[in-house]
Amino acid sequence: MQGTKAAIKETEREMPHILVVDDEKSICELLEITFRKEGHRVEVANSVEAAKRKLESQIFDIIISDIRMPGADGVDLLKLAKEIAPGSFFLLITGVPTIETAIAAINSGVDRYVIKDHQLVDQLRRAVHEVSENLKWKKEAGYLRRELRRLTGLDKIIGQSPKMRAIFDMIQTVAPQSSRVLITGESGTGKELVARAIHENSVRAQAPFITINCGAFPETLLESELFGYMKGAFTGANDNRRGLFQAAHGGTLFMDEIGNMSLTMQVKLYRVLQEGKVRPIGSTEESDVDVRIIAATNKEFEKEIAEGRFREDLYYRLSVIPIQVPPLRERRDDIPLLARHFLERFRTTMGKPIEGISPEGMTRLESYDWPGNVRELENTMERAVALETGREISLRVLPDR
Repeated sequence: MQGTKAAIKETEREMPHILVVDDEKSICELLEITFRKEGHRVEVANSVEAAKRKLESQIFDIIISDIRMPGADGVDLLKLAKEIAPGSFFLLITGVPTIETAIAAINSGVDRYVIKDHQLVDQLRRAVHEVSENLKWKKEAGYLRRELRRLTGLDKIIGQSPKMRAIFDMIQTVAPQSSRVLITGESGTGKELVARAIHENSVRAQAPFITINCGAFPETLLESELFGYMKGAFTGANDNRRGLFQAAHGGTLFMDEIGNMSLTMQVKLYRVLQEGKVRPIGSTEESDVDVRIIAATNKEFEKEIAEGRFREDLYYRLSVIPIQVPPLRERRDDIPLLARHFLERFRTTMGKPIEGISPEGMTRLESYDWPGNVRELENTMERAVALETGREISLRVLPDR
């Protein structure tokens, strides 16, 4: 018996997840019963606003919507769905077909246009079956697109808000160049992901991408890490060791938390940037290095320079191209997208049949300011997936802020 239940649950997970939207409750109930009998997971909504809340909290493969509803109509929902859930197939149904509505639907990207008549259920069943077959192809094509994004380093940067689209555009613009880049932003905003994406889209993509957290090392150790050392240069230097500048030759060196670097080290770094040469500790010879520097900090450099903690000349050397990564509270439109992304990742790795986030849960996520930014949201979603025992992420497993 347990094996049968497990098989049914497995089938439900494999069958397309359907959202039915219609202001006529009888239509919603009819379609819900029909598709549930065929093994689909089905959600219903009686308005565009209710559908929007479900789209923000759950992942749907197919959306079936009436075109005429009070307030916003099906075409409005179609446009919204293409932004929130661009991977979903959209089936638009209408009882009063007109050329105008058909053209509007086609221009908005509808996948199928169905007439609401006595054959509605049969038409939709055939359409859903065809869509299910198309979804298999679409998932394969989606895999190839994800692979392309992975290879270009853009797959881990999630966002569709205007500020994040500007970041994507900037990455594509500056990547082919060799100019130095300074990435600023609060902790947890994804500065290293931006740096890695720049590298992966550059001509240096096949060369090393080396990272170092400048705030994690004391001054003397940071110097040996960056420049390397010769055998006998100091106690414990039993062999020659090349530094990270030489290790990153031909590629990119990402220097995180560069605002924590001491003034003494800032002078030495400035010299490398000016001359393109490094000299290991204990050596009298210099070596040429061809390295693109991408630096990052969560500090306000104007204040650091004014208070004498950071050299102004080094700042100008580093910030040839500045990129400001916005905090999560300034791109709240991305919270549902990020939350669903983390939900999908963690429910897969943990093997849990969680289908989405409850509307109340999503409201709580969207209303919080996230001082720890994307990293804090990721940790919150991992904890929520681990604790949730139902089919949706509920308020019970989310922090009460």
